[in-house]
Amino acid sequence: QVRVAESGGGLVQPGGSLTLSCDATSSSYDNYNIGWFRQSPGKEREFVAAISRSRRKLGYAKAVKGRFTISSDGSGKTVYLRLNSLNSEDTGVYWCAAYFGRYDSASGDLGDYGYWGQGTQVTVSS
Repeated sequence: QVRVAESGGGLVQPGGSLTLSCDATSSSYDNYNIGWFRQSPGKEREFVAAISRSRRKLGYAKAVKGRFTISSDGSGKTVYLRLNSLNSEDTGVYWCAAYFGRYDSASGDLGDYGYWGQGTQVTVSS
């Protein structure tokens, strides 16, 4: 069983920043391919960013590239998503998701991810 837990959501003003954290743990593997997804009101869940198991390969959605940064800690076990220059369109529930896949794969395909956290709310408002 893989446990995925994210944290760090909250209320932030337009132009502000926030950092989300994700831990995916199990007794089987040391780390996983990790992705961040979000769902805004009235929209479908969409890909935001991903990082490979090697932690060398990164991927971003066009809407967030240059503003969001995905990274991991030294052990590779905790993955962060730094959200900068936030605007109202970034408001939504953010999920961290995990799968055990190719070592250098940073997939943006929601269907690849078998393990999901509970989600954390990010609200961008003045």
